[in-house]
Amino acid sequence: MKWEGQDQSDNVEDRRDGGGGGGGGFGGFGGRHIGIGSVVIALLAGWAFGINPLTVLGLLSGGGAPQLQAPQTPQAPAHRPPAGDREAVFVSVVLRDTEQVWGRIFQAAGGRYEDPKLVLFRGATPTACGTGQSAMGPFYCPGDRKVYLDLDFFDTLSRRLGAPGQFAQAYVIAHEVGHHVQNLMGITAKVEALRGRQTTAQANATSVRLELQADCLAGVWAFHSQQSKGWLEAGDIEQALNAASQIGDDTLQRESRGTVVPESFTHGSSAQRVGWFKRGLAGGQVEACNTFKASL
Repeated sequence: MKWEGQDQSDNVEDRRDGGGGGGGGFGGFGGRHIGIGSVVIALLAGWAFGINPLTVLGLLSGGGAPQLQAPQTPQAPAHRPPAGDREAVFVSVVLRDTEQVWGRIFQAAGGRYEDPKLVLFRGATPTACGTGQSAMGPFYCPGDRKVYLDLDFFDTLSRRLGAPGQFAQAYVIAHEVGHHVQNLMGITAKVEALRGRQTTAQANATSVRLELQADCLAGVWAFHSQQSKGWLEAGDIEQALNAASQIGDDTLQRESRGTVVPESFTHGSSAQRVGWFKRGLAGGQVEACNTFKASL
């Protein structure tokens, strides 16, 4: 991926030297945690901290209305990442490209895209959705319209989850930005209202459709990004597809406990995640990403 020298976003906040804390812990997220890593989170918590993965999944996938919480611990002022931080620069470049792509798509549809912020942090950080923890993996908070990322997750993605490569990392960012697009389109609020009226199994199935749509929107971004920049190299798309496959619910469940429980899926199977990313990538059409009317 030929990203060096490309424009960087002004919307990256670096909190890595500002300490953590604040918020109200996991409870504030309820059904509001929207991210690529809910099942990944549970597995990593089990591996690293001895926490029962099912306990973490229960905390992350609960239903209910948004519970916005003000930070309780002062946070040092955010600033832009240092110019010499290669990983942070990469994130800034990818975020800038998502801004450009989605700006053009929204404009063509008669709307206006509002850029999200992307927050780099370590350990923990206050968010409008409660306390964000590194163990959660990357996530998007609709309450403050920010993507949260601990860069150590990229090492986890490569070493523990078997998904190396820069375009795999770009896919992760694009997926979370896809959740921001859903939020701007009003899809997130409708989905949360629906989940609040559903059984646990039904709410999980609805969450799968939301996540698969974010995968598809990541594919839409990749299509338009390549059309405008031509910066992808041989093997880059395969990196993203591999990442989508490695974080499928069935793959993660099989590796963590040897069995697969489809009714507990919250993000979709490996085949579904790969398929919906490829659908967005095929033509770059947002209309192709209506997972809520498709037969999964």
